[in-house]
Amino acid sequence: MAGMEYQAGLGLWIQKWGYSMTHKEKANQLLNQQYHCSQALFGAFAEDFGMDLKTAFKVSTCFGAGMRQGGTCGCITASLLVLGMALGFYDSQDRELEVYGNKRTDEFIRRFTEQMNGMVDCRDILGQDISIPVEMAVIRKEGLILQKCPKALNISIDILEDMLADHMKEVAESSINLEDIPENDEMQSVLKSISKLRRFRRNVNNLLLASSKEVGFIQFDIRKFKIVNDLYGENFGDQILDFIKRQLQEICLEDQYFINLRSDVFMVVTEYGREEELVAFIEKLDARINSYKDVKLQLSYGVYTVEDKKMELRQMEDRAAMARKAAKGNILTNILFYKEQFKESLYNRKFIEENMQAAITERQFMMYLQPKYSIAKNEIIGAEALVRWRHPQRGMIYPNEFIPIIEENGFIKKVDYYIWEEACRFIRKCKDARMESCPVSVNVSRVHLRDNECVKVLSDMIEEYQISKGLLELEITETADDQQVSLKALELKEEGFKLLMDDFGSGYSSLNILLETPFDVIKLDKKFMENMMVSGKGRLILEQVVSMANKLELGLLAEGVETKEQIELLQSIGCDQVQGYYYAKPMPEEEFYALLEKQYAK
Repeated sequence: MAGMEYQAGLGLWIQKWGYSMTHKEKANQLLNQQYHCSQALFGAFAEDFGMDLKTAFKVSTCFGAGMRQGGTCGCITASLLVLGMALGFYDSQDRELEVYGNKRTDEFIRRFTEQMNGMVDCRDILGQDISIPVEMAVIRKEGLILQKCPKALNISIDILEDMLADHMKEVAESSINLEDIPENDEMQSVLKSISKLRRFRRNVNNLLLASSKEVGFIQFDIRKFKIVNDLYGENFGDQILDFIKRQLQEICLEDQYFINLRSDVFMVVTEYGREEELVAFIEKLDARINSYKDVKLQLSYGVYTVEDKKMELRQMEDRAAMARKAAKGNILTNILFYKEQFKESLYNRKFIEENMQAAITERQFMMYLQPKYSIAKNEIIGAEALVRWRHPQRGMIYPNEFIPIIEENGFIKKVDYYIWEEACRFIRKCKDARMESCPVSVNVSRVHLRDNECVKVLSDMIEEYQISKGLLELEITETADDQQVSLKALELKEEGFKLLMDDFGSGYSSLNILLETPFDVIKLDKKFMENMMVSGKGRLILEQVVSMANKLELGLLAEGVETKEQIELLQSIGCDQVQGYYYAKPMPEEEFYALLEKQYAK
């Protein structure tokens, strides 16, 4: 068969054993995020074909058109698309390949029909017709999609993976010679990867069965490897990976097996006597690979020591991966051994990711408002909009539990848009009640400042709710210098928005950022405030910051103000605007609105 067919099929095989999220996990997560079943299934396989999710969704939307008419289940259309990508023919003269591909699609439909007891139409699976508005309303109200569609998704993926495994077995048993393929052919690279992966897994299984010693899984990666690629180029990044492979070849003994799982993630499996031996091995390895051509590399190591050698290999690898991810966020050490609480963290992440879309759709996310006060007037002068998540079963989920996760996976954009609109709606409500002097500030995650959407989204919301741009203030967190972020902030400023520098004093770049970005107000970080109040020198620094803000004609607001002592000090040095528990905690918008009404009634 032709090379492209092999390449597509092999890509799927790599994904299946590539130690990342399984196809089922991906598909069900996307379904929970309210993508339809055709998008969820094809999206789960997108990475296998080198396709990003956005493109996959566009393609599967077209192929899933029949489903939206209540016809053929979208799992079938998406599965046939997967098989077409993996096994389909592309040469009009290759009739043998065409017949092979058609036979496989027929096989899939037959197996799916059997396992679904003949239910292949959307209306049969759901018991309602999604093309009829009244019946679609029933589907939504009763949550039938999340109740019934996972079965079709999981059956489809089981069949697909089984068929692709059979296909790969045919490939493995064929007389393909890697040396017959041109060196620059991508197929050769894929075949070699498969060969290395299978050999690694076979060796590890043999080690687990034969060794009388303890066995440890060490998984490691390079912290912020993407930044290395961005700064020095992908070719330099590839050189680093090759360098690490060479060092592993030199340092690993005969019964120590290693593999480059993907990108900058590596795995080493080794025997050991005491845990100290594992740490010594890692330290020896780290000393050899922590720099390349004068570029310092920070590596994170996760270790799983095998307790039950009968455990599935995938579970052992997953535990090493959990420890590695925990090590990435640890400032005290770059080596962490697996602990059971890592599993809890993984389950929490899974819960967040599976429920975050529903939280927006079902309005589980809530806007809380924390008042900003004038010390002199003892009055509310504004508010900051914050997000809270009230889940119907789990109850209140606080920002420290979900914000880091949605920042990492990019969903923070949707949550920000949601809160921005809630703030605009609230400002409009106040305007209609003739309470128009209370601006609301919203957080602008830095991911927005690196794309071209946020300016238009904000402007459209302002226009839709017919409110003043001056009443929707934008808070940008202080971080290291970033020219692109500064340019985007300047664009927002030119559009007429008021910019607040959040957490001033929490890092080391505050003054540089003030030079680059046209802020209107700086917000003194809570910890900065606390640190400055413990000594006379600290208070002097605080006075100078207030003086600097006045000379630069910048507004100044102190965050996290909790004591009368802090209030008195701020008032004495000329900082009048404050926010913190001394005056009020974040509260539901209804409570804040009541406070405003009371203030305006005076």
